[in-house]
Amino acid sequence: MAKFKKIRGSITTPLGFRAAARFCDVKTLGTGKGSDKGQKRDLALIVSDVPAKAAGMFTTNQICAAPVKLCVAHLRNNTARAVVINSGNANACTGPQGLADALEMAALTGQALGLKTTDVLVGSTGRIGVPLPMPNIRKGITAVAGQLQPTQAGAAQAAEAILTSDTQSKQIAVEFRLGGKTVRLGGIAKGAGMIQPGMSPTGARPASTPQGLHATMLAYLTTDANVNAANLKKCLREAVAQSFNCITVDGDMSTNDTVLLLANGLAGNGKLGAADLKTFQATLNHVCLALARMIVRDGEGISRVVTVRVAGAKSFADADAAARAVGNSALVKTSWSGGDPNWGRIIDALGYSPARVVEEKVDIAYSASGSRKKVYSLKKGRPTRTAFGTLCKAVEPIEFDLHINLNLGKATAVLHAADLTEAYVEFNKGDINDPSSLGG
Repeated sequence: MAKFKKIRGSITTPLGFRAAARFCDVKTLGTGKGSDKGQKRDLALIVSDVPAKAAGMFTTNQICAAPVKLCVAHLRNNTARAVVINSGNANACTGPQGLADALEMAALTGQALGLKTTDVLVGSTGRIGVPLPMPNIRKGITAVAGQLQPTQAGAAQAAEAILTSDTQSKQIAVEFRLGGKTVRLGGIAKGAGMIQPGMSPTGARPASTPQGLHATMLAYLTTDANVNAANLKKCLREAVAQSFNCITVDGDMSTNDTVLLLANGLAGNGKLGAADLKTFQATLNHVCLALARMIVRDGEGISRVVTVRVAGAKSFADADAAARAVGNSALVKTSWSGGDPNWGRIIDALGYSPARVVEEKVDIAYSASGSRKKVYSLKKGRPTRTAFGTLCKAVEPIEFDLHINLNLGKATAVLHAADLTEAYVEFNKGDINDPSSLGG
């Protein structure tokens, strides 16, 4: 297991990274309840002082936002120096003008920092189908470029600026040894609704990961490690497959889902050997999963987080399909909200999933989060004698694990899911007589 320690900060903790953010009133054109937060910062900038290797993972939604298309194009050279992100407007379904606006965001950032346009990546999140208020963004980019700082305060500003319906910022930083040098890795993320990412390096389907396909989620990662482009892309693909591609709040994949990782090499470590690469991978996995679980915990209206663990499937595709059928079932999710250990709804969802399921072989159990001590509600397709009160106590915590064994093979899958509450419906239903209440 990789040895690392959690430290203060996030994206500016690695050497050679600066960040800043400011309020630009991007949300003027009715961007939903989650954006009604007064003068919250809504334009962020992250910059590496030196050229950095870069890798990305992007939504596989067939409706793909302009900034995603731009990032895929700019990452063909595997390098980047800056990322500019706005919240309050997704710049999705905005046609040729949306692409032109995303390109202008990159060009303006490049001009302000003395960089090539292709050195700049772009992110957007917010309401779909509304043109960007470019006069506001033009002024904002010029101003924020002069406010960059290599401090925790700068990182915190950026972490705040990318939020939409989130109730809290999501940040992490860790420190570890690599090639005899001290290396740092930090990240920020956003996401609370429209959450069931399935990302690939180019946005093409299916998600090209070691395991297969897994309001907008965005994550930005920085490291001062020296990692070549091929390894950086491989490591990010594997980390995302085990984290962001394994979460769901409401089962909806966004048009804008993006994860970007910049590695500028300023830690000074040498070429990574097999052991060092394994350490980097394990640390990146930890950081991505920590951010992904922060997203689920901050899901719109949620009251419980449930880790669905499927074992005994014929294939990973079957295990994954079974987990998603359960984790996205409205009936299962509402039972979780009410603290009801309703195994009938669970086995029903398994039965209509694409996975191979044999009723007489299915086991269903609950445990405390991360615990091996299980309380079974179903064994070989039949209810156990476990007292109802005992089962209720098992699903009472705000976080617990649901164990499903299909007993048909050796494949497994994990999905970090949320319950479904009245608060989620109230938040998202909107009021057509009040445009400010309508979401993205």
